Amino acid sequence: MKNGTHRVSKARSYLLSAFCLLLTVSFAAAQTARPQAAVSVQDFQNVIARQAALVSEFDVNGLKVLVKRREGSLTVAAGLFIRGGSENLTPQNAGVEAFMLNVASEASASYPRERMRKEMSRMGTVIGEGANYDYSVLSMTSTRPNFDRSWDIFVDAALHPSFTKEDVARVQSQILAALSNDADEPDSYLQRLQDRVAYTGHPYLNNPEGTAESISRLTVEDLRAYHQKIMQTSRLLLVIVGDLDAAQLKLRIAASFGKMPRGDYKPQAPPPLSFTASTVEVTSRELPTNYVQGLFTAPPLTSPDIYPMRVAASLLRDRVFEEVRVKRNLSYAPNAFLNSQGANVGGIYVTAVDANQAVRVMLDEIALLQRGQTHRFDPETERMGLRPIQQDDINAQVAVFLTTYYIGQETNSAQAGELAQYELIGGGWRNSLAFLERLRTVTPADVQRVAQKYMRNIRFVVLGNPSQIDKTIFTGQPGN
Repeated sequence: MKNGTHRVSKARSYLLSAFCLLLTVSFAAAQTARPQAAVSVQDFQNVIARQAALVSEFDVNGLKVLVKRREGSLTVAAGLFIRGGSENLTPQNAGVEAFMLNVASEASASYPRERMRKEMSRMGTVIGEGANYDYSVLSMTSTRPNFDRSWDIFVDAALHPSFTKEDVARVQSQILAALSNDADEPDSYLQRLQDRVAYTGHPYLNNPEGTAESISRLTVEDLRAYHQKIMQTSRLLLVIVGDLDAAQLKLRIAASFGKMPRGDYKPQAPPPLSFTASTVEVTSRELPTNYVQGLFTAPPLTSPDIYPMRVAASLLRDRVFEEVRVKRNLSYAPNAFLNSQGANVGGIYVTAVDANQAVRVMLDEIALLQRGQTHRFDPETERMGLRPIQQDDINAQVAVFLTTYYIGQETNSAQAGELAQYELIGGGWRNSLAFLERLRTVTPADVQRVAQKYMRNIRFVVLGNPSQIDKTIFTGQPGN
């Protein structure tokens, strides 16, 4: 999970590929006779119920704990998640949480750096960290036979990080080097520019990675003080996935994390984003191609609109690839995406010499979705035409989406991350399972509606040659 929770944290869930196969079959069955469809739905719900039964949840002195048992699994993944994300930060200390966790993963009171490295290398254990706009994590993965020893190291790193001057200075220099590289790498710099445009006046403007200015100001004393402030059970979530007994784990957790102060932190959703008009900001840089990204607001994981929005974004991604790359060869890797944040966004991305034409084509594809249309090939005229979006189009998108999605989420670490994401910003971990059933109910009318509602008032940033950018094309989109 190291650095895996950052940014375009994108939707995550964790069932096995066999579950994917069942889902694909259920989609196919839905297109046949009614009795078969009914059986398919029942089978689908049974699988969801069995998956939910694998998860135990309990409270230890205010600490919410989720344990998912995977019998026979040879590895264990654990994550101690800190709630709040960017809302915990200020412009002055942006990045302190990620910095603190990074140093904590280096050494602890009982396990100085060299000893910790030797122990983890011997066992094949990895302790890491990650941060995004909504939460951060100190993570651990180990083999099942080495879990007991690995757990002791993980607990000590979380509760008693050493914060030596040497460790802090080394990690600080590494972070500063990475931040300076962001300005040199066009895609990373484009994202920084996008954050400033999209998140002005919003807590997300406090980047969880920090800035060179904020990180350089932080001291050993700052990290110690922040650790003491943040380590309260009301601020934390512990998730463990592996072949472990929840009752036995509860005793171990009570003996360690259960001794922390409870605190009185009250989780709250970040304020929603609101873009009232399309904008475009161009930053001049001599590059062989123009880098372009545009964001629109999107529903959070707790909204019913997230399900048709997933389908709409998937349809848009495929159409953008076909029209921009395959047909016109305007860009090697155009993209449309949908994030998974508390205050959510989706968007389009392209790098192209002729950015005007590429963006015009992408906006035309959005307009088609808003009209409930897609492309079709007419064999009689041998030309492309238009037709309404059909249920078969949606079923095919959802089946492919789910299959590729879950194949990529088969590890215990991925399953722990999915449970945490839905528990922290998705209305509860059970919604990670309900997500699947609700996705299958999306209709063409739903896709058209969410495209009209959300894919508008796009905030663009461009990195490249200002003389090559026609701003009227970028702002002349549907919804304006």
